[in-house]
Amino acid sequence: MSEIILMSDARVADVPVVDNGEPLVDVRDKLLVDDRKYNDSNGAEVHLRRGVLDRLLAAQALLPEGLRLLFVEGYRPPALQRRYFEGYAGELRAAHPDWSADRIRSAASRYVSPPEIAPHSAGAAVDLTLADADGRELDLGTEMNASPEQSDGACYTQAAHITDEARANRGLLGGVLTASGLVNYPTEWWHWSFGDRYWALATGAPAALYSPREPGGS
Repeated sequence: MSEIILMSDARVADVPVVDNGEPLVDVRDKLLVDDRKYNDSNGAEVHLRRGVLDRLLAAQALLPEGLRLLFVEGYRPPALQRRYFEGYAGELRAAHPDWSADRIRSAASRYVSPPEIAPHSAGAAVDLTLADADGRELDLGTEMNASPEQSDGACYTQAAHITDEARANRGLLGGVLTASGLVNYPTEWWHWSFGDRYWALATGAPAALYSPREPGGS
């Protein structure tokens, strides 16, 4: 397995951002949106930057007939991101009281991005999976948002201990999204982004296109 660069890596934070001003747009009339609620952002989660949505639609067009993307979460307000990060870091701190602050931050970033660089808060990231024509989720090896502890590491995109079916479905999802310009966060098979700092580092782009924004910000 190649090196996994975590969101907490200084190389991610060092990427400059030149926001291109694209608006956040509602995805509900374009994509199949799951009705599960992972956050309490008052509907903000069904929005993405326009360029990200365009690329998801391009990816969906590449899927075999009868399959489609199942959108779960996009934009996440910075305050909510901070609460998620601090909550998970607190769980790790309680479980590992001997760990240093840096180790806690690094371990937490496997599952929740540090608030100051979080792709979700820039409207640049999406959590999604695959569904059939009737909206039923395909098997991708774990429940979406399963932590490394809950899944024994099977949430990692290249995890070895998943079924052949799940591996094939991950390959299909990753193939169409990569072809459409998105990049995956390797500790979460469901998390893909475009235009954020992590994307810029992964692709060699000179700068990120989207900076974090507050709800309702222009």
